[in-house]
Amino acid sequence: MAENVWILGIHMTNFGKHKDKDVLDLGAEAAIGALKDAGVTIRDIGVIGAGNLMGPSGFGQALQKQIGQTGVPVFNVANACATGATALRVAIMAIKAGEADMGLAVGVEKLAGAGLLTGNQRAAQGNEWTREGRFGAVAPLDGRIGTETMPGVFAQIGMEYGHRYGGADFALFAGISEKNHAHSTLNPKAAYRKRFTLDEIMNDMMIAYPNTRPMCSANCDGAAAAVVVSEAKLRTLSREQQRRAVKISASVLTSDPYQEACQILPDVNTLTRQAATTAYEQAGIGPEDLDLVELHDCFATAELVHYDNLQLCEPGGAVDFFKSGAPWRDGKTPVNVSGGLQSKGHPVSATGIANVWEIATHLRGEAGPRQIPGAKVGLAHVIGLGSACGVHVLEKSAL
Repeated sequence: MAENVWILGIHMTNFGKHKDKDVLDLGAEAAIGALKDAGVTIRDIGVIGAGNLMGPSGFGQALQKQIGQTGVPVFNVANACATGATALRVAIMAIKAGEADMGLAVGVEKLAGAGLLTGNQRAAQGNEWTREGRFGAVAPLDGRIGTETMPGVFAQIGMEYGHRYGGADFALFAGISEKNHAHSTLNPKAAYRKRFTLDEIMNDMMIAYPNTRPMCSANCDGAAAAVVVSEAKLRTLSREQQRRAVKISASVLTSDPYQEACQILPDVNTLTRQAATTAYEQAGIGPEDLDLVELHDCFATAELVHYDNLQLCEPGGAVDFFKSGAPWRDGKTPVNVSGGLQSKGHPVSATGIANVWEIATHLRGEAGPRQIPGAKVGLAHVIGLGSACGVHVLEKSAL
């Protein structure tokens, strides 16, 4: 059960608009790319974790028809924005359980032109609210006690942090977005690769204060896939496959714990902090050992709170952490050197594996102009409201 699991191959498609491709086309492109990168075929795969939210039911089995039907177990998973990370976790668990020595995880979504990802948006009738359905006592209440739209939810989360600790003003949140858009100019797979000035970001269309349009994640199309392998199997493969393999030092998935807290505003903090704590314990490292981080910056306000939740700074110290320059690609702890969700894009089910792809690419020394020199350890984080948080710690091969 304690055997190490490694990423043998990984691939992500370009993120953006793919008008001529559906989810199966994109998923197959990512899966075949990961298999090729790993130097194996679908016949070598013993389990498949398939993540998709808005495509056909039984997506994983439909994907098999495109890449090869071999009779292996397929797990279709849906876990909000953590769907891709959950698919990866499924494949890892199967290997650790001894049910397979090699697995494939795929995440894919088509979201170009989808608009805002919202909660229950049933329109109110008249001036009186009437209970309806099992959850009628608490929903839908959008616009009555807060909001269920994602920009509004994460705007409130960021503002709450600023109110509690101070220093998190409009310009600071915009500065986070400025960083990520600057990073994206070096990422050829990003949906958007335009650099914005601070003034351009602050004067763009306001979506939900303090998040303007460039500070929001980009809905787009895309897919990512990873081939994972047991250490015993890896040692039977070629020296080149072993050299490029990336060790998964920690794989953690958490959900909301019980707590006496607000039941209206989602708590993205507690389960993330618990996932990070467990991941550091599993990997035998601390946040100070990380060479780079890809975290879930669905909005600029979200990135700020996750500096704290992932323990990249002292509790309450996220503002000072950002102002120090630490999260820039030439800083102490580079964050979202891919451009993050705000410019790389956020095809929901693909994001969890795409974040892992970015870390793995740097650990392999294959990130080109955006390469973090000497990167040996990285962390990938993703969170889906509901809530689910996935954290993976990756290490450069020492085989």
